[in-house]
Amino acid sequence: MIVHISLLLFLVASAAPSDAALFSRSSDSLSRAAKHVRRHVIRRSSGLLEDMRLAYAGLRQQQQPQVLLASKLYCTNNVGTGLTGVDSGSGSGSGSNSSDSSSGSTSSTDAVTTSSSDSVAPTATQTDSGSSTSKTGSPTTSSSSSSSTGTASSPWKVVQQWQGSSFFDGWNFINSADTWTHGIAQYVDQSTAQSANLIDINDSGHAIMRVETTGTVSGNRQSIRLESQFTYTGGLIVIDAVHMPTGCGTWPAFWSNGPNWPVGGEIDMVEGVNDYTNNQVTLHTNPGCTMSSSDPNTLGITGSLVANTDCAVATTANAGCGVRASQTNSFGAPFNSNGGGVFATLWNDDGIKTWFFPRGSIPDDIDNGKPQPSGWSAPIANFPASSCKPSTYFYTHTAIFDTTLCGDWAGGVWTAAGIPGQEQSCAARTGAATCEDYVRGNGSAFAEAYWEVKYVKIYQTSS
Repeated sequence: MIVHISLLLFLVASAAPSDAALFSRSSDSLSRAAKHVRRHVIRRSSGLLEDMRLAYAGLRQQQQPQVLLASKLYCTNNVGTGLTGVDSGSGSGSGSNSSDSSSGSTSSTDAVTTSSSDSVAPTATQTDSGSSTSKTGSPTTSSSSSSSTGTASSPWKVVQQWQGSSFFDGWNFINSADTWTHGIAQYVDQSTAQSANLIDINDSGHAIMRVETTGTVSGNRQSIRLESQFTYTGGLIVIDAVHMPTGCGTWPAFWSNGPNWPVGGEIDMVEGVNDYTNNQVTLHTNPGCTMSSSDPNTLGITGSLVANTDCAVATTANAGCGVRASQTNSFGAPFNSNGGGVFATLWNDDGIKTWFFPRGSIPDDIDNGKPQPSGWSAPIANFPASSCKPSTYFYTHTAIFDTTLCGDWAGGVWTAAGIPGQEQSCAARTGAATCEDYVRGNGSAFAEAYWEVKYVKIYQTSS
């Protein structure tokens, strides 16, 4: 009996390694098969008063050609249901799953379920009208990474970003004269922009968008207008720019709007004209959206109301409701000389807020990609939901960069002075009677009329 037990133990001991290896190999095969199936499933399922701005800024979309509106695809949300609790969507695009690269990234990522007082569960959709020519192919979908070592966790996860060598992927280059704001800019397609050296990725990996500097032009001067293929409802939109267009005749903006303007709303996050030094944040909406107060202390903001508390296009001659930043380096030449900074717009159930952080004062959580808006200082502008419910007035937005020339605002205040940065009118500074004459005859004056952008990131979170 003892011999038999010893023999049995010997046989078991001898056979165990072989059997264990077989079992391990089988487990590995099953694991790989499961992962393959999972990846497959994921792929398949994933101045004329104080400022002519008050009379004209909203015209950007009023004059938008219907053919352009018709060419864009929109996935609208259930208006009125609110943002919190809505199933989070993800931007979709062709291509295999991949991780973000430090050399450049234009990506859409799945929102991660978390909870926070700043939380919002928005929707996001990737669309393409076919007018852009991608350098490296369609945007890729990748998963968000966890918080980095030594950095507090944030509920906000990147769902779309444009950065580095692939910055220009995922945008539609608009090929049209500026019929929106009656400017004398001729927006060009990507191929023309590259050939004319109007766009570039510089040695720092930043995106450059220029205005044509040919000495004299007889008609419109070439410029860039980008519209994102990715659309979103709610989120945290962050842009880090090193330089923005400035100078008499320029009208740059980074903004967003929804379908059927002004029904889907418009949010102007970065905007100004000529030599202005203080950024202006403005909403343009359907009737019913207002600012709850004109008092900065009541609103908890550092900026000041431009004029209207009524944000409706129909009742403000298209002006909407605007707030001017108090920081004199939030726009134009002072912004550029300081190395730029970060603008962040929070759009959730509580309303819409915009912050500006100059270079050297950018919160670590933004630089680390783990934003915590609840810990930031007071914003430039605050449009509370109590008098303007975001889910009613804003949805399915497209992000937009443009630099037009002259037009309703920049041209309209050509002879005006008194706005911060414009202590002397452009007419007096340039000696030109009209904005159009100056822009057409002085190409070298637009050497500073360019964007230099480190990145644009759209964060979202679900609850």
